[in-house]
Order: sequence, then C-alpha cells, then structure tokens
Amino acid sequence: SCSYQRFVSCYRCFYKLQPQLTRSIYDQFISQLQASIKEEIQEVKNEGNLEGLFNSLDKIVEEAKDRKEPAWRPSGIPEQDVRSTMVPYLLKHRSHLRRALREKQEENRKVAESVLMGRDRIDELQQLIQARQEAWQ
Repeated sequence: SCSYQRFVSCYRCFYKLQPQLTRSIYDQFISQLQASIKEEIQEVKNEGNLEGLFNSLDKIVEEAKDRKEPAWRPSGIPEQDVRSTMVPYLLKHRSHLRRALREKQEENRKVAESVLMGRDRIDELQQLIQARQEAWQ
C-alpha cells in the first residue's frame, strides 16, 4: 500500500536489514494508531455529549425533508442576518402587544362606564334621600 511504501522510505536502512520485521512494526503501528484514534473519538463524544447532539441533528434533518423552502443560511452580512431573523419575531411580538393593548383599552372602557353608572346612581340616590328628607321635614 502507499502508506506502507512511505513508511519504508522513512526507515529504509532498517527495511534493508529486516523487511519482515519492518512490515510487522508497520502493522502494529497502524493498529495501535487506529485504536488510539477510535479511543480519542469516543472520549470526545462522551465529553461533549456529541451522541445526543448528533441524534438531535438527525431528527432536525428528518423533519426538514418534507419542507419545500430551503433552510436558512447566513448571508455573510451580520446586520442582514439579524434583520432577517429578528424582524418577523418582532413584528409578531408587536401584533401581540397591540392585541393586548386593545383588550386592556376595552376593559378600561367598560370599567369607566361602570364607574360613571355608579356615580350616576349615587347622584340619583342622594337626590332621592334629599327629597325624602325635605318631605319628612
């Protein structure tokens, strides 16, 4: 293989003396290197909870398969990216706030009407009391 040939060219003097041993050392080196790499990958997975992240990424990919529009990608202009993300959210939030304001204004209008009706009723009762008081005297 190509990698073995590179290994041999690095250790040419040793290869000329004992080619079989050089091959054995190469095989052992490669197997230990592969095991070490697999171990490192597993450590990184365990430390960073990559398994869970990969699973959630797979879930997102599965959910996106049915979408017709393409996924959001950054344009490279931060202002434009923030605007494209924030403007729809802020517009939705503004409409929610306007709706809540209209509801509160309507509620306040009803409360003001009931206060005025209560005042009118108090005035009527005061006039009735005064009229009865005058009639009694």
